[in-house]
Amino acid sequence: MLTGRKLALTLAFTVLLALAFGVSCKGFFPPNTLTAISIQPPSPAIEAGAANAETLQAWGTYQDNSRSQITSGVQWTSSDSNVLQIGSTSGVATGVGAGGTATVTAAAQGLSTTASATVFLGSITSFEVCMGAFGSTTSCSNGSSPLVWTATASTGTPTQSFIAQGVSSGQTLDLTTASTWTTATQPASGTISCTNSGASPETCTVSPGATVSPPDYTITVTYGTTNSATISVVVN
Repeated sequence: MLTGRKLALTLAFTVLLALAFGVSCKGFFPPNTLTAISIQPPSPAIEAGAANAETLQAWGTYQDNSRSQITSGVQWTSSDSNVLQIGSTSGVATGVGAGGTATVTAAAQGLSTTASATVFLGSITSFEVCMGAFGSTTSCSNGSSPLVWTATASTGTPTQSFIAQGVSSGQTLDLTTASTWTTATQPASGTISCTNSGASPETCTVSPGATVSPPDYTITVTYGTTNSATISVVVN
């Protein structure tokens, strides 16, 4: 049986051992530090209107390379509240106005990341892609047949301006900034590309020396989830 002195020494030793073990554990198991943040989905496409609001998620990558959703302490902002409004702590994103693009930022624990969000109208009809600028087009085509652009790449760097437009509530709208411009697989020689800058009109360019076999080269223009048209580039 432990005497009072021995009991006191035993208790003191136990306390010191626990403190040492605690320090040792902290040394061996440092905090799993957050190293990067990403937004999911990475390129949000949201139909305008409160009924179509979407909750964005922030995911973290940690020091041990694990990934998990960050469920608290995230601050959300939108670069343009006239296009996209987002709850500062909830991540609930709502498209407003006539559509467009906005940069969404998520910040947590001293880190931040961004994603480009597209807001589109769900009531678009007569969607088409045209050469020229809005209100001053030279030719247009809808999804039933491609718009043909003949580009001579052997001399200089041919460039063409395009817009995407459609009708909503009886009004024709410029939808270029909220459209996605996708080029097909690059040709074996040279490059054909569109700026995808979110500006109107969209600028597409054929680099010098580009050749395509067969000569038709497709640029696909999409708006929302149901509207699509193509540009057939003929390089000579």
